[in-house]
Amino acid sequence: MKKTELPRWATGFALPILNLLSALLVAGLVIHLLGESPSESLRILVDSAILDPEGLGYTLFYASTFIFAGLAVSIAMQAGLFNIGAEGQMYVGGLGLTLAVLAFDAHLPGWLMIPVAMGGAALFGALWSFLPGYLQAKRGSHVVVTTIMFNFIAASLMNYVILKMIPEGQQNPASRVFADSAALPLLNKLFPVFGDTPLNISFLLAIAALVLYGVMVWRSSWGYKLRATGLNAHAAHYAGVKIDRMIIVTMLVSGALAGLGAVNSVMGSTHYLSLNFPAGAGFVGIAIALMGRQHPVGIFFSSVLFGALIQGGFDLSLVKPNIPQETFIFIQGLIILFCGAMENFYAPALLKLINLNRTSKEA
Repeated sequence: MKKTELPRWATGFALPILNLLSALLVAGLVIHLLGESPSESLRILVDSAILDPEGLGYTLFYASTFIFAGLAVSIAMQAGLFNIGAEGQMYVGGLGLTLAVLAFDAHLPGWLMIPVAMGGAALFGALWSFLPGYLQAKRGSHVVVTTIMFNFIAASLMNYVILKMIPEGQQNPASRVFADSAALPLLNKLFPVFGDTPLNISFLLAIAALVLYGVMVWRSSWGYKLRATGLNAHAAHYAGVKIDRMIIVTMLVSGALAGLGAVNSVMGSTHYLSLNFPAGAGFVGIAIALMGRQHPVGIFFSSVLFGALIQGGFDLSLVKPNIPQETFIFIQGLIILFCGAMENFYAPALLKLINLNRTSKEA
């Protein structure tokens, strides 16, 4: 290994941990300025989100959506694409599954209704990401710009569709409540320790998606071409990779994963489609992909961390009124800052420390 390169354990583990600790340190300073104890606030957050079984159920419930969002952003990053449109793709994916449910929930049994609805979510999410991928591949329109624009279009589209085109629910604007056949089975039947939480089988599906992602990216010829495209598109082209096709297919897969992120909240919790149901989960996926370094294990633990911030933040804001819920949006921003824009901030010092340790051993 060259002395100018960090080992894999440093880039994959040490740097993300240092960046996370830096973000939490700044967050602790902010909490102190708000007049509260950072250590006590951390204890309350951990007790609420991790140590309490019911709180852990909610943490894993939120993490289920975040895993799909993180996978959507991560697989695009593997090809050198920055898909900021996961929020809009999740939005449209929710529309796809809702249309499928409203059409068939009175006729299909649950074992068939659920996969049909999930197929609708994946299909609509993929279709929504197709045009940005096509424009990037064929016209050079940067995917960052087009996916941002498509987020706004998706939000406007959902406003119109929910208000004008689908059956109205009791809570307006929202669709009607789904039939029982479209409800995801809850995991508290298998694990009563989680209590009365909305944790459902989408968590198991998210774990399966992580495994499939790892196999496809690192154990298949397609994944090799995907990573080659992300590392050096010109070299991959001369090696025989069809870059245009790879970009379009990757964006389709990314959009499908983002669309599947809608399944957890729409079919597993509310059981109807409402405005703003993603609640920023698509944007959280960006932080998860950056912090997890696009690795399945990193994506999982990053998703659990953000799920814990959501769940613990609710209880902490109740116990500590001086700490508003918006503080945790600020913490999410700090994690994006340190794990994204400043991801290599500690790299020179860490490399120097590793080389110093290596030199002392050689001596």
